[in-house]
Amino acid sequence: MSRKIELLAPGGDVDAIKAAIVAGANAVYCGLDTFNARNRATNLSFDDLMGVIELAHQYQCEVFLTMNIVILEHEITGLVKLLNQIVNIGIDGIIVQDLGIFNLVKKHFPTLAVHASTQLTTHNPGQIRFLAKVGATRANLSRELNLGEIKSLTTLAHEHDVLTEVFVHGALCIAFSGQCYSSSVSVGNSGNRGRCSQACRDEYEITNAGNKFPLNLKDNSAYFDLPELVDAGVDSLKIEGRIKGAQYVHTVVDSWRQQIDKFVETGQLLSDNTNLYKVFNRDFTNSFLKGDLTKNMFIDNPRDNSFQHANDKHNAISVVQIQAVQKDLSEEKNAIGARVVEKIQHLSIAKQALTIRFSGQAGKPLTVDVTAGKHEFCVQSEMPLIASEQAAVDQSAIEKRFKSLQQGKYALQAFDFSGLDTGLNMPFKELTRIKKQVAFLLNDSVKVIPPVTLPKLTKHSKLTDTPTLSLLISDEKDLHLCDVTDADIYFKLPESFKKNCTKYIDILLRNPRLIPWFPAVLIGKDYLEAVKILERVKPARIVTNNTGVAYKAYEMDISWIAGPFLNTTNSYALLTLQEELNCAGAFISNEINQNQIRNIARPENFKLLYSIYHPILMMTSRQCFFQQTVGCNKPAIEDGCMLKCEKATTITNVKGISFAVDKQKGGYPSIYNHEQFLNMDVIDDFSHLFDEFFIDLTNIGSGSKAELDKVQLIHHFENLIKGDGEAKAQLDAMVTVSTHAQYSQGL
Repeated sequence: MSRKIELLAPGGDVDAIKAAIVAGANAVYCGLDTFNARNRATNLSFDDLMGVIELAHQYQCEVFLTMNIVILEHEITGLVKLLNQIVNIGIDGIIVQDLGIFNLVKKHFPTLAVHASTQLTTHNPGQIRFLAKVGATRANLSRELNLGEIKSLTTLAHEHDVLTEVFVHGALCIAFSGQCYSSSVSVGNSGNRGRCSQACRDEYEITNAGNKFPLNLKDNSAYFDLPELVDAGVDSLKIEGRIKGAQYVHTVVDSWRQQIDKFVETGQLLSDNTNLYKVFNRDFTNSFLKGDLTKNMFIDNPRDNSFQHANDKHNAISVVQIQAVQKDLSEEKNAIGARVVEKIQHLSIAKQALTIRFSGQAGKPLTVDVTAGKHEFCVQSEMPLIASEQAAVDQSAIEKRFKSLQQGKYALQAFDFSGLDTGLNMPFKELTRIKKQVAFLLNDSVKVIPPVTLPKLTKHSKLTDTPTLSLLISDEKDLHLCDVTDADIYFKLPESFKKNCTKYIDILLRNPRLIPWFPAVLIGKDYLEAVKILERVKPARIVTNNTGVAYKAYEMDISWIAGPFLNTTNSYALLTLQEELNCAGAFISNEINQNQIRNIARPENFKLLYSIYHPILMMTSRQCFFQQTVGCNKPAIEDGCMLKCEKATTITNVKGISFAVDKQKGGYPSIYNHEQFLNMDVIDDFSHLFDEFFIDLTNIGSGSKAELDKVQLIHHFENLIKGDGEAKAQLDAMVTVSTHAQYSQGL
């Protein structure tokens, strides 16, 4: 087999990166202490990163920098400063979530390869086309996909010059990545900012099914699925674990390296995965890949399973047997750690020593001899030095121009002027030219890209003088609301459709006032059925939370609005949507606060929307929340579950806070906060910014709460937007359990 299969390893700190390199990783991904989605990892300093790149490249290992969070408006200047730095240090790619980075890279840093993070929730063909259009060179596919879905998307991606990457080992989130707000809602630490508090690992009051950790999945391992992944055409096999240490990283990477090499050489697999159980694990599952979503994916313990596995393997039952097994495993773990330390201790990421010697005399060129690691070269001036009483080529003039060379991957030891006569002159521009040539050669003869300064964005005017109200329904029984308001009415489409069913096409054709609202997740045939709705109904406009539907709307020249679950937080994300895909407007994320909203610049002829009332989604999953809570007789999720199941329950954490677990017909299982989001302050603060304020009148996430009078709600919200002082009190009286904490705390 000649095709390269990249083994991509995590690097939470320098030792973990070294361990990955010596274990045989083809690439590592790591983060700095800003702009990355693993704040709990140690992460790297910028000097560390430069040293890591130099070390990794010596071993033919690539380095990808994680910048996989949403970016706030005030951070754009710092982000561009960082891009200015990394574009010149040999980074092999950046991993991003925020759509605004695509705009910045495409315009100002086109040499950077951009990988779409799993946080972009990529799971259908339209999303591959979307990512190719905005400039992605690689897509990390959603972890929930099965092998058939992965193969289909990879084939399409390759047709668009996009590589695919699949997680093959490590922790599994139960929620769709990028669509989990549990940490943000509960403790103010957003997963979209790398501060996930791991609510899915939390302990809850014991459920009817007898579980304390009903959301806790086993770890992912595709160790024995390598042939199928190769057959699917996947380009990169990614190991999760940037908060894991060197011992873990080396063990897992080494095991996978051996498996890949064995398969490449012989077409056969190793049958022993014992070593994977000797480091942290929660036991293993490959059920997402197999499309077999059973109860066996769960484990009722989020802590390290390695000792329990050892007990089970040796059938240790008595206290003496267990103690002996635990002692042996502990000693083996210590031995593994010692071997890793020994293997990496000689590896250095220290800056290479840089020495620069200047020599010359009147009538001769200025000669600059440079020595730095593998580099040893000489650069001469294009004109001779001139004897002059007004000497310009002195030590201070040279140091002023050449001292910036020590800001890169080299440690400048000293300037040597012993061979340079005094009383000499040369134009400053020639000194600058020499310095640029030295920098070029030190940069492996790659042109140094000068710093970019962003032009100030224009804040364009609103499309309407006064903000309007819009509302969302999801049931035909609410169609009478069309008669009580002039507001725009969006109709929420499900996440799953019966194949070739025209139910929703018929509803939309019979009620042309309804504006289709597409969900965030549409996989497989459900995406194809959603596309049929666009093709048959041909609506004048839509709202979509799915970038695949957005791309199809762009192709069909349908006006589209980016929904709230696209996590839009800055002006450059708006520009990406408008300039690349002709987007007509966008919801601004409800995760950001008043100050973070304030300076967002609206593009020209672009609508801005904000949701002021909705159930607060915490997470959505392709797995079933009911198997571990109220219980379910089915051993696994079937195709019919999505279309038929409409269970609801609650789970209560150990602090006594309950959350609604809700499943609508045609929807994925979801968990909602016990409070509704109700933000009336934003109307006073930002009526000058937003064209439209939105309310969600679906019954999703209501749990056991009584249904409110929707006609009254509409009238009160309309009056609130018009400035009626009594409306606020009336809404407070109706919506008794609410919060808008995110508007205060932000990201």
